[in-house]
Amino acid sequence: MTTETKLPFDKEYVSSFSKEMSEPAWFAEFRMKALEQFDELPMPKPDKTKIDKWNFTQFQQHTVKSAPYSSLAELPEAIKALVETDAKNQTLYIQRNQTPAFLSVSEDLKAKGVIFTDLFTAVREHGDLLKKYYMTQAINADEHRLTALHAALVNGGAFLYVPKNVEITEPIQAVFVHDDPQANLFNHVLVVAEDNSAVPYVENYISTLEASATVANIITEVIAGTNARVQYGAVDSLEKGMTIYVNRRGVAGRDARIEWALGLMNEGNTISDNTTNLLGDGSTGDTKTVVVGRGEQTGNYTTKVVHFGRHTLGNILNHGVVKDSATLIFNGIGKIEHGASKSDAEQTSRVLMLSEKARGDANPMLLIDEDDVMAGHAASVGRVDPIQLYYLMSRGIPKTEAERLVIHGFLAPVVNELPIEHVKVQLTEVIERKVR
Repeated sequence: MTTETKLPFDKEYVSSFSKEMSEPAWFAEFRMKALEQFDELPMPKPDKTKIDKWNFTQFQQHTVKSAPYSSLAELPEAIKALVETDAKNQTLYIQRNQTPAFLSVSEDLKAKGVIFTDLFTAVREHGDLLKKYYMTQAINADEHRLTALHAALVNGGAFLYVPKNVEITEPIQAVFVHDDPQANLFNHVLVVAEDNSAVPYVENYISTLEASATVANIITEVIAGTNARVQYGAVDSLEKGMTIYVNRRGVAGRDARIEWALGLMNEGNTISDNTTNLLGDGSTGDTKTVVVGRGEQTGNYTTKVVHFGRHTLGNILNHGVVKDSATLIFNGIGKIEHGASKSDAEQTSRVLMLSEKARGDANPMLLIDEDDVMAGHAASVGRVDPIQLYYLMSRGIPKTEAERLVIHGFLAPVVNELPIEHVKVQLTEVIERKVR
């Protein structure tokens, strides 16, 4: 028996919600078209994971009203740990469930023409700019049923726009807080870096709940223009019981560079799709992913770099730890299209299993349609080295602590290469909690 896919929300509801948010006609029409396409489109089919019984559509509340934070001093302690509460002139957005709860943009960035705001303010105040990029270049609403569902029901997110020739050095941060057991997240993040610009962006998805039977349908689009550089760091830590679909997609122009630093630490069943399309000659896509799976959760993580331009470079580095009865699957895909000569596609995926019932898979795939290229892959799945444990325990270290040290050593090659220090510190703390 498969999960019922009939939506609990109809055209009348979607139209009413769009009016409530004061959306322009084009955005409202975009929603309605996606809703109409929902029934006609197939579900995505992640390799080696059956999701026909996963609940992506059955929920009662589309939005909940939450109180904003009047200042950072009001933040719960778990959220305070993620931000610099005493920093001045910082650029930070906090969303509480679906409510824009706090926003601070430095005067320097405003003067340079940088736009950073919640998605719905962007729709109303920067509609022409948003319309140019929203689900038109990186991802389309009609790719499958979950992208259409997202486009129809999007209820939160952020928009970051960096004009030409503007280089930002301090990370711009967004924190998405989930603290209501009825709140379902349909978040959309759009980052646009125009030609010759640079920006580091960090986001955190964090739950203060222990468990909830809710849904997260998250899409990110990163557009990097000619010679632009985007560093995108993310730590996802959503609670047990939540069904999670997250799709992060990037498009790189000529000589552009997109760097992903992803710590995927969710407790619920998760599908993650991270794709970088290297459209321009000389562009680069670099993805580093760390995953820890535990309990009975299933996680399927696909990382893909597609080479369209010549002299492009794609690198994928995945390290994962799986314990208890959890399942972790890495699908690494390097695809070089015809005409993308002199390109290089490299990938490494490694999984460390900590218990007898844990399952890990690392599936490297190289799809090459051009002759004059370089490509390589490495993959491994295994258990903790007993010699390493014996060595540590022989020095008086308890077995549990010895395993912890081995795990940190296994993940260190990835964690230490994350380009944003703030993400690195937080990710290390989350890993510590999960493997303790």
